[in-house]
Amino acid sequence: MAALATVLMLVGYFPYLTYAVPCIASLAIMAVVIELNKKSAFLTYLASLLPIFLFCEMESKLLYICLVGFYPILKALFEKLPSRILEYLLKIVCLNVAVFLIYLASTFVFGISFDDMGQIGEYGAIVLIAAANIAFLAYDFCLTTMAQFYIIRIHKSVKKLLK
Repeated sequence: MAALATVLMLVGYFPYLTYAVPCIASLAIMAVVIELNKKSAFLTYLASLLPIFLFCEMESKLLYICLVGFYPILKALFEKLPSRILEYLLKIVCLNVAVFLIYLASTFVFGISFDDMGQIGEYGAIVLIAAANIAFLAYDFCLTTMAQFYIIRIHKSVKKLLK
């Protein structure tokens, strides 16, 4: 599954797929959470990090490494909490911490400047963070839908193969 995530991440070099590809690659981690457990999923995530870091497109790999690669594991933990409010609060905090880490890595490791926000002006950072939060909630919903689809349509076949 780590190899599958890595191969999917290589598609990030195609135009317009920079942000979609890491989200799709995270489905491989989600499948490990469902089929095995969170520990195995975390080990799968770790196994995928080096090849993704070495070979994949920069923005895609930052998103995968800092958030969506391990998010299916966190999602499984957060959704066991008794409070829906706490669950979504932790999800949003997780996203915003990841955005901050991506900003730091982009600026200090890769030398990308965010000083000029172009046409969106001085409030550009706020607009981008708000858009990221909305997109993240959509990703969370899609991940839930894909997990349900996986459990209904694919899980039984995979379970037979794993026995």
